[in-house]
Order: sequence, then structure tokens, then C-alpha cells
Amino acid sequence: MRQITYRIQRFDGVKSFEQEYSFPHQAGKTILWGLIAIKETLDPTLAFTAACRSAVCGACAVRINGQAFLACETPLDGILDRFGNVLTIEPIQNFKVIRDLVVDWEPKARRLAEAKTWLAPKDEFTAKEGCRQAAADFKKITGQINCILCGACASECSKLSANANDFLEPFTYSKVWKFIADTRDKSAKERVKAIVDKGLWKCMHCVECATKCPKGLMPNMDISRLRQLSIKMGYTDNPGARHALAFLQDVEATGRLNETKLSVRSMGLLGAMTKFPFALRLVRRGKLNPLHCSGKVKGHEQIAAILKAVRESER
Repeated sequence: MRQITYRIQRFDGVKSFEQEYSFPHQAGKTILWGLIAIKETLDPTLAFTAACRSAVCGACAVRINGQAFLACETPLDGILDRFGNVLTIEPIQNFKVIRDLVVDWEPKARRLAEAKTWLAPKDEFTAKEGCRQAAADFKKITGQINCILCGACASECSKLSANANDFLEPFTYSKVWKFIADTRDKSAKERVKAIVDKGLWKCMHCVECATKCPKGLMPNMDISRLRQLSIKMGYTDNPGARHALAFLQDVEATGRLNETKLSVRSMGLLGAMTKFPFALRLVRRGKLNPLHCSGKVKGHEQIAAILKAVRESER
């Protein structure tokens, strides 16, 4: 009978270590089935979290060979076909590990609260009448409602891996957008202000949050929507917003970027000066020409027409 091996990254509260478990393969099972089989037949000390087994609770997210998956809905056979008979199982990244595959959600829950991820009903609603909503309006937020807080997006987020102190988890931005887009809510401006100050413009655009979401959600698009809304609300006194506006102005004026001026317009003169060594390396390697001053690109009229059509569609 075919044998498969789970190479599990374990943690006992003090030290980390790797432990291998081999057991007979059974067709049609999931990654979670293998973890349960190990706990029930090989090692009762193995710790992991799981509840619904139906991809609803989000508790069983783990990393398999360096990628986040929801263990209860991930077919074991498909993963074996992809990676072979030995699978490395780790806790999801960018979380504090409590034990083995169990991670601490408390810090993430606090950050969710800081972003004001709850409904603030409009004054027209009452406790007696409730907060009724048209079906068409509800459909606008059904995607974000499907987020099960499994943590897969946060696990694979490049920005959180680089520095989690000035950026929130992707699922937090999606939750914020959910309430802003909810027609029953009245606190859009407060929510936007809360996340502009918490890294809204620091996303690295790796799109791992979207590619690893087991529900097919796109937190990267919610971040983009929040950025657009923040500019419309007047939150433009930050490098990210200034960069976006400068980018748009260049494309609108000539159809191409003026990279020499872009950093100054985004960060201010003093801020841009801190990047001078980097800019000098770009010049030396021929990646940046500070003397280059080009006119409009060929077909600029079409670019202007597209921008005009976009603006008209948003009115």
C-alpha cells in the first residue's frame, strides 16, 4: 500500500523541531484527514485547530510545502500529485505560534477592532424596526461576507512578512470595505481615516492574498477601492496618495511617467533626498535618465479619451 509522509513543523512552547509521520494513503481524503489520522493513531500530542470540516469556520488553515491552504477542503490526492509523497506541514505565517500548528489570533482580533470592523447603523434605523436592506444592495457585499477569517491571505502577505508594524492584515481591509460598501452604515469617513493611518498605501501588490484565498476573494481589490475612496474623501496628505495623483497627472499630460520628478512629488524634497543613493545607482546602471524630457506619447488622444470615459462612468 502506498505510504505518505507528513513532515510537520512542531513547537512545544520553547523550541521548534520537525517530526515526520508516515501512514497508509487513502484515496478521496483531505489534508485535514491526515492530521486527524496522525493524532488518533500515531501521536495524540500533535496540536492543530479544526472545527466544521466544511470550509466554514476557517480554523484549519496551514502551510503545505510553503503555501497556505485550508486543510479541510484541500484534496490530499491533488496535493500529492503536485508535491509528491512527502508533504511539509507548517503553521500559517505572520502569526505567533502557540503550539505546533496552532497560532494566536488575539493580536489580529485587536487590529480588526482598531479598524472599526462593525456596523454603525444610520440614524434612520431603530432597534424596533431593525436595519433592513434591499437585495440589490446586499449583493454588493456578498463577496466580503464570505470571508471566514482563516488567515491564509495574511500568511502569504509579503508586506506583513517584511514588516507587520505599519500594515494591517488583508482580511482587515476587506472587512473595512464590506462595512463602507454596506448601504446601512454611516461611518465610512471614520473607517477610512482609521486605515489610512494604518498602512493602506503600503501594500506591495504581490496579490498573494487573492491567489491563496480559499473563498476566491480579492482583498487586493478592496485595498484599491479603499485607496480611491480615501482620495475622494480628501485624505491626500500622505506619500501613497501623492504618488497615485502624480502618476495620474503624468499619464494624463503626456501618456508616460516623469520618473525623475515622481519621487519628489510623492515624498517631498526632503523625503526624496533620502532616496538619492538609490536614484544615483539607477542613473549609473542606465535605468534612470534625469535629463530625459519627452513629449506626449503616440496615441495620447486615446489615453485622454479613456481617462475621460472612466471619470464619466464614476459620476
